[in-house]
Amino acid sequence: MAFSPKVTSITPSSTLAITAKAKELRAAGHDVIGLGAGEPDFNTPDFIIEAAYQSMKDGHTKYTPAAGMPALKEAIAAKLKRDQGLEYKPSQIVVSCGAKHALSTLFQTILQDNDEVIIPTPYWVSYPEQVKISGGKPVFVDGKESNQFKLTPEDLEAAITDRTRAVILNSPSNPTGVMYEKEELQKLGDVCLKHDLFIVSDEIYEKLIYGNKSHVSIAELSPQLKEKTFIVNGVSKSHSMTGWRIGFTAGNEEVIKLMGNLASHTTSNPATVAQYGALAAYENDESSVSMMRDAFEERLGKVLPRLNAIPGFSCVKPQGAFYLFPNVQNAVDASPYETTDEWVEALLEEEKVAVVPGSGFGAPENIRLSYATSLDQFEIALERIERFVEKHQ
Repeated sequence: MAFSPKVTSITPSSTLAITAKAKELRAAGHDVIGLGAGEPDFNTPDFIIEAAYQSMKDGHTKYTPAAGMPALKEAIAAKLKRDQGLEYKPSQIVVSCGAKHALSTLFQTILQDNDEVIIPTPYWVSYPEQVKISGGKPVFVDGKESNQFKLTPEDLEAAITDRTRAVILNSPSNPTGVMYEKEELQKLGDVCLKHDLFIVSDEIYEKLIYGNKSHVSIAELSPQLKEKTFIVNGVSKSHSMTGWRIGFTAGNEEVIKLMGNLASHTTSNPATVAQYGALAAYENDESSVSMMRDAFEERLGKVLPRLNAIPGFSCVKPQGAFYLFPNVQNAVDASPYETTDEWVEALLEEEKVAVVPGSGFGAPENIRLSYATSLDQFEIALERIERFVEKHQ
């Protein structure tokens, strides 16, 4: 029986696969510590839950426009003005069922068959699969660990062909947690403008930045770059609303309209109650965001030194998000396992610690650990990892 080659070519999400395996072992009675989660371990703030509940009590349980409620698009436009100094009309914004859906809809809209999309590695696991299912071709450019995994203008220029349509930038990054400086973004933007490329700017972790760093969107740097950039963001990470599934895209009005047309035939609209929750998130103060960010920063300061002390581990310090992405190749080489994937599987079986192999992110020498878990649990997990490494040296 034949099926769509676009769908059958898709690789399952490694993050969801490891999470499913951990849940399976936990259901069987094992004491599993999962460090694979891509979501905050805090509940959605009460004021958001209450606003969503009240919206249902008030009868807001019907369809909305496919591209999102006008009030929510207005609130998103105000957020972009407040945070990035960027002016967007509601007609330049489309609300989607999460940022993942926003990206997927965007790629389906801007790509023709065999168009190329440049994806720096390490990358979020869904980028290449979304490009492929949209008929495009992922083109990977290695982000070197010596350069904090960042794409350089020279490497970007070398990867561009006459089929290149877009480049993806994710800052702060999943899985590395590193972010681009303003000057770095400007140089990359200059290359994109030279070759008339779209820029897909995934800014979902913009509120989770540590130290004295601040988020910069490439769209801020010039009117020309704003015109070529699609900002993708949402409330999943910033307000601990992963299950609510509300994201958005802001950009070229013609493309945004087409994305709304596509959504009208696929999702009808994002869940109405979730849109009211997102509206409350964007219209209220960010004290809950600050609390969560401070907790993540405290955890990072405590666990990173200990992680780097494990034999065979070396980790670039994250500047945002809530992931650690250590290179563990030396530890794997000292073990009986041939690949990091095998090493990760053995760690889960023997020590009941679930981490995500870096192969799913285009970096097979690394693993991803999420510190969106309690500090006590993370420290126990590190003890188990240390024991596993010592046992297999």
